[in-house]
Amino acid sequence: MSAPLISKCSADSLSRAAAELQKGALIAFPTETVYGLGADATNAEAVARIYEVKGRPSEHPLIVHIAGMENLDIWARDTPIYAISLARDFWPGPMTLVLPRSDVAKDFITGGQESVGLRVPAHSIALSLLSAFNKIGGLGIAAPSANRFGQVSPTTAQAVEEEIGAYLSANDLILDGGPALVGVESTIIDCTGDAPRILRPGAITAAMIEESTGLALIDDAITDIRVSGSLENHYSPKAQVILDAMAQVGEGFIAPASISTPRGAIRLASPSTTDDYARVLYAALRAADSQGLARIAVIQPAGDGLALAIRDRLLRASRGR
Repeated sequence: MSAPLISKCSADSLSRAAAELQKGALIAFPTETVYGLGADATNAEAVARIYEVKGRPSEHPLIVHIAGMENLDIWARDTPIYAISLARDFWPGPMTLVLPRSDVAKDFITGGQESVGLRVPAHSIALSLLSAFNKIGGLGIAAPSANRFGQVSPTTAQAVEEEIGAYLSANDLILDGGPALVGVESTIIDCTGDAPRILRPGAITAAMIEESTGLALIDDAITDIRVSGSLENHYSPKAQVILDAMAQVGEGFIAPASISTPRGAIRLASPSTTDDYARVLYAALRAADSQGLARIAVIQPAGDGLALAIRDRLLRASRGR
């Protein structure tokens, strides 16, 4: 029996979800970026089920979602002043801070690393779940994206149910909060050194980080820190993704609205802005698979900021599963 999908997330249903988390259940829940698959971040057995359901390598660390800045010191130590500035400016929001871990952050969360990724999501249901969990003693929710490892992240509850519903148990829950508003995963920032370093691009851009901290970003991409979404091939549909090419007959096509659909191609998305592009990208990749398409031609967005994050995801998707 698969997990029930809760479409009306009332206070009672969120309290139930928090109670199930405390008992060791998994809860798929919406955030502003993508849907996460959550477990009590202090429960080793529950976290092990995340890895099992996703088919995720055990050395791949998880991001801990917390209710607010007041919980930061539970999970991290020696937090630099610039990281506090980032948290004040962009939490709740699509930003994960990688910090030196406290004794609460165990190896089963960090993948054996001496750092931990923390985030406060900007979604009313996620924040209400975290608050309800805090009230009964919960310290945080470990939550990667709610999909099988390496595949396309889900931006709706229905996508979660389709992809991992069969792997969930009757005590697990899927909370439906509608489509994700950002659509690509959070910016991950390494805050373990003297200045910040972007480990995964997202909606919080380099310019925003430098303005907040007053520091120049570390450009050196060489780091030993492992984070979610950093593998060369990731975010991949079954269909082959071809970058910066016009689609042929019978192929899927994703491109800005200003670009016409080639004759015989199947239009999957026509975003009018970079924000729109991020919101619809993963749903479009999933639609290609649902239609049984073999190839998807993609015209990528130009520019910096969020466009850089979109190109990062598409490059990894183009390398296949």
